[in-house]
Amino acid sequence: MKLQGKTAIVTGAASGIGRSIALAFAREGANVAIADLNQGAANDAAAQIARDGGKAMGVAMDVTDEAAVDAGVAAVVKAYGGVDVLVSNAGIQIVHPLEEFTYAEWKKMIAIHLDGAFLTTKACLPHMYKAGRGGSIIYMGSVHSKEASLLKAPYVAAKHGLIGLAKVVAKEGGKHGVRANVVCPGFVRTPLVEKQIPEQARTLGISEADVISKVMLKDTVDGEFTTVDDVAQATVFFAAFPTNALTGQSLIVSHGWSME
Repeated sequence: MKLQGKTAIVTGAASGIGRSIALAFAREGANVAIADLNQGAANDAAAQIARDGGKAMGVAMDVTDEAAVDAGVAAVVKAYGGVDVLVSNAGIQIVHPLEEFTYAEWKKMIAIHLDGAFLTTKACLPHMYKAGRGGSIIYMGSVHSKEASLLKAPYVAAKHGLIGLAKVVAKEGGKHGVRANVVCPGFVRTPLVEKQIPEQARTLGISEADVISKVMLKDTVDGEFTTVDDVAQATVFFAAFPTNALTGQSLIVSHGWSME
């Protein structure tokens, strides 16, 4: 098992991509902390892992609240003796033309995606450094960490920011054996994306089918959505990589939508 004996915290892990990552980590032998704003759903995900023979715990965590993040990380360290992997995955989406975004919406998006990544990293790094066995920090970016799309100004700004954050963490964490990388999925058909389809159809004045084929998937090589398992496997790859040779990098998982 690639993550045997490791402890991983995955934020936003009660559903969608985060849940798939948590399940994949558990299958690879990790102790998994399901960190989510929804404590009940986090506990349900942890129970599923336990039924499958893995080890997991639910942790209530608002990633925009420093005290909540610190308390959640401390609870994981107390339960499992440390933290080896952080996956900063929690996120939301709000879709408008830029001039229609309220400042409150902008701040909410930046807080969840970028402040949350900072706060969880800040809370985990001292434990990784102290343990002296290295670690892996993985940010859930997006093709929008590399590209821009209509109607998503704060999301694109935040996802670009994660790449910069990862590069700094990679530089600072290198001497401690702590790596930092970014997974950049294309469109994954989660509830977050399902919600965007009618919103974009209304805003752009096109059908929902055209949103999928002519907006979301038009630049892929095969017209296919990326799956949650695709993203989970890329995340396992980063988490399990054994050396500093792979740090400060971003990996696009998008059916060829973005290539570099």
